[in-house]
Amino acid sequence: MQVKLSHGLLRVSIKILFLEDDVLLAESVVDLLEDESFEVCHISNAQGVFEITFEQKFDLYLFDINIPLISGTTLLSELRQSGDTTPAVFLTSYTDKEMLKEGFLSGADDYITKPFDNDELILRIKAVAKRVGSLDMESVGLLSCDTLHKTIYYDSKEIELSKKEYELLTLLMKHKNNCVPKEVIMHELWVESEGGSDGALRVYINRIKQLIPEVNIQNIRGIGYKLVP
Repeated sequence: MQVKLSHGLLRVSIKILFLEDDVLLAESVVDLLEDESFEVCHISNAQGVFEITFEQKFDLYLFDINIPLISGTTLLSELRQSGDTTPAVFLTSYTDKEMLKEGFLSGADDYITKPFDNDELILRIKAVAKRVGSLDMESVGLLSCDTLHKTIYYDSKEIELSKKEYELLTLLMKHKNNCVPKEVIMHELWVESEGGSDGALRVYINRIKQLIPEVNIQNIRGIGYKLVP
């Protein structure tokens, strides 16, 4: 997934793996999805899907069911059995209930029948992506958080943070403009056996300020910390 700024607005680009053996249909669908700012990788056969999913991570699968050698439902079943939980939408010319049932049992999140309306396809993709979390973005000014992938961005650029730095910053983002007491931060970031301290907390605060100098984290002396947009 990529985060882009367009005319000052935060936009989330979903990375889609599109399986379709009909070249002309594939070209038109790719154009449609890219016009919506989706990042699309088109594959024409199941073997190509197995190979690329081994190397890359996608936010959503858009699979045709009726493809050569192996059906889209069998392909998705095998991906699910390997532990792949990427949300999937099927494109299909089938309308009978048994085939649709097979699609859902194979691990699909939704389906759309051919021929389809372009607007409906986009709406279904966005609905599935939002439902599973791919569009879960929280933002404070130019600072944004992808809660699904546990990634922080500033001005659309990914910031590499440790687990505790991420947890601390997202906690402050959640309570922006309000002071978060140190006791609350300690409780959220450390279990009792870890023994969090004021000194350790200051180290993480300073580290975040070094990585993102533009972020205004205020020390409310004797109480806690506040993120001010």
